[in-house]
Amino acid sequence: MKKFAEIFRNRSFTKLFLANFTSQMGSTIGLTAFMFFLLDRFSTQPVYATITELMYSLPMLAVFFLIGVLADRMDRQKIAVYCDWISAGLSLLLIASIFIGWMPFVFGVLFLRSAIQKFFFPAEHGMVQGILQKDDYTTAAGLNQLVMSLFMLFGNGLGILAYWSIGIYGAIMVDAISFIVSALLIHATAVPKEARLPNGAHKLSDLNIKLVFKDFQKGFKYVLSSKLLSALIIGFFIFGIVNGGFSVMPIFILKYKLAPDTYEEYSIVIGFVFGIGVLIGSFIASLLAQKMKLYHLISVGLIVAGSFTAFASLPNNIVLYLALLFVSALALPLINIGIGGWLPSIIDPKMMGRVQGLISPLNMLSHSLTLAFIAYSFPAILSIEMLYWIVGGCLAIVGVFYMIVLPKFAEENQTTVKESAIQQGSL
Repeated sequence: MKKFAEIFRNRSFTKLFLANFTSQMGSTIGLTAFMFFLLDRFSTQPVYATITELMYSLPMLAVFFLIGVLADRMDRQKIAVYCDWISAGLSLLLIASIFIGWMPFVFGVLFLRSAIQKFFFPAEHGMVQGILQKDDYTTAAGLNQLVMSLFMLFGNGLGILAYWSIGIYGAIMVDAISFIVSALLIHATAVPKEARLPNGAHKLSDLNIKLVFKDFQKGFKYVLSSKLLSALIIGFFIFGIVNGGFSVMPIFILKYKLAPDTYEEYSIVIGFVFGIGVLIGSFIASLLAQKMKLYHLISVGLIVAGSFTAFASLPNNIVLYLALLFVSALALPLINIGIGGWLPSIIDPKMMGRVQGLISPLNMLSHSLTLAFIAYSFPAILSIEMLYWIVGGCLAIVGVFYMIVLPKFAEENQTTVKESAIQQGSL
């Protein structure tokens, strides 16, 4: 807790942290409410709920080559502010499209809003890396994990409550207001020039197609030059499968197995149990991160979370299901804090945007492929239990892979950094 208090003394970090929180809120409440709106309106067609999630993940595949280059070449602060303002406007357009009721138009607006939001996080992460010391990265990752746990704890519940109390239009209006608040916070943040413009000032007209692809290629080569970074990014592809599965599996197991008549109410309970697990796990992981190697933290978290996710498919009793899901949630922060605290310390600040521009599309590619696979195969080919086995198995397999390779790659990376420092000191 002392480390958390110390990092919040940095006012720039505090404003960016709150902006990240409100921007995520703008992405969560309306989307959750919209999913339940579709499940009510098209109760015999679960494919619509899956398509909604696809509209969140697919846009990354359309803009991935631009995201990192813009975050490294343009003003990161302006990018984040513009993303929030445009997302707020598109939220209002989404309200209009739902009122019209033409579903292709609705999904098109969702796609466009999600595409704009993809530019926000590489820019925001790049600014955070520039205003914190290396010793604070793990603490910042712990705080980001706490935000995620709060959204897991209250996000679905807030989305459903908003849907019940103020309707789908009111819920999406909350999205718009959240984006506006985030934009105002970022605009008011004092960010050093080197954090906003790590590669110097550029105009949008400077970013021709040749430069964009050249920069993207540099980012790709930079990742391949580090075995450690390459191994971590392989894991992100698997995490996309997990995220894609978890975005719909809890609702599906309730609606089609455990609580068909009361799935909406129990979805709030699942969000609460899962969020409490992640919240407690965040504190535990933050403490463990100070006492053990981050790669051990990541591997243990993956194996435990994967195993208990697979076990959660077995019970027909909802209480036992919740207990297993709680243990899985407890282990997830070990992964997120381990990776989130590690990556900024091994990535050159000038390359952060381009590395994020590679991580995010890989994650979203597997996320989208998983959702497309679920839309095609569930329930015609795969049962809900099989979905849990696939997702849990992916987590556990990556955990074993990381347990084998990360210690060796971490040692090699540390040796390379020391040799580079010695060479620079001798010049």
